[in-house]
Formats: sequence, structure tokens, C-alpha cells
Amino acid sequence: MTAVGHLTLGRIDQSLGGAMAITFAEGTVNGEFRQVFGGMTAIPVRVRGVPLSITPRYAGYFDFQSNDERRGELDLTFRLSGPAVPSGCSIGTDADPIRLVLKETKASTVVSQDPLAVAFGVTDNRFTAPRTSGCGRLGPVLDRVLRIPSPADANSLGLDARVSFRSYGSAASSTAEISR
Repeated sequence: MTAVGHLTLGRIDQSLGGAMAITFAEGTVNGEFRQVFGGMTAIPVRVRGVPLSITPRYAGYFDFQSNDERRGELDLTFRLSGPAVPSGCSIGTDADPIRLVLKETKASTVVSQDPLAVAFGVTDNRFTAPRTSGCGRLGPVLDRVLRIPSPADANSLGLDARVSFRSYGSAASSTAEISR
């Protein structure tokens, strides 16, 4: 899955410049639905008005099985980098991540049959943003500059996503995933 989008978090209100890419597998094993996370990459985005960059990072939980309430869930942290910013500085931690509950904003459309690929839109505008962590003495300064913590009604992440499917079994298993 690849996604591009827009992030509003505290004072940050801008496009995520490059695509996030998530690799995962899902399917039925011994009659039970399972998902396996493979990895996530994202390009750092320069924060306008300050000498900082922010990078979305996977924080240990995902569930992309859709239902009537959501399109999926994903835990993220946002790594901060810049002059004098310690390497472990982030918004959210693996122990206390930002949990996204993604709602569909654009219905799925098939964009390719070979390989099978589907595009859709999702958003979450109900997540809270905690204070920075792992930033040492710079933490309170970054919190003020970034205006965090930030309440749920002040943050949002909107993504335009594209998922391509590769079947590890019969072609029917790949088709069944689209109809979910």
C-alpha cells in the first residue's frame, strides 16, 4: 500500500511530501483470517516555518480489516529531526502511540487489473497528539513551537491510498479481498 496525504497536528498543517509505503499480507489460514505486518517507509517532511522535519513511523499495531465503522487502524509516531534534536525525539512513542482509526472518504475503485490495484481515500480527525518524547531538554521548547499536546478536534490525517494485491494462492483469494 502506498499513500500520500495531508497532516494537521498542532501547528503542523501541510502535505506529506512523499508517499508512505506499507507492506502487509492478509488472508485465511486454517479457516481463520490473519494479517501480518511487513514494514513501513516514509519520507521526512520539512515543517514550514521551523528548522524541523517530521517522519511518520510505524508504532507496532495495524488492522486493515474493514467494517462498517472503519477502513482500518494504524499506530504511528512522528519522528522529529533537525539541528540539536536528539535521534530518539518523537511525537508519540511505541508504548503510547498515536492511534489512527481510519474512515473511508473515497470509495474503492479498481485502477489496474494486472497487477490488481485499488485506490481509496481515508481520514482520521479524532486523534490526539501527545507531547514530545525522547527530546531531552529540547522537549518543552518543541512542544511550544509545535503547539502540542493537541486535542482530537485540532488534528487530522487524510490519505489517498493505493493497494496492489498479489495472491499467494488462487486468484479467487485476491478477488475476495477487494469485495471486503
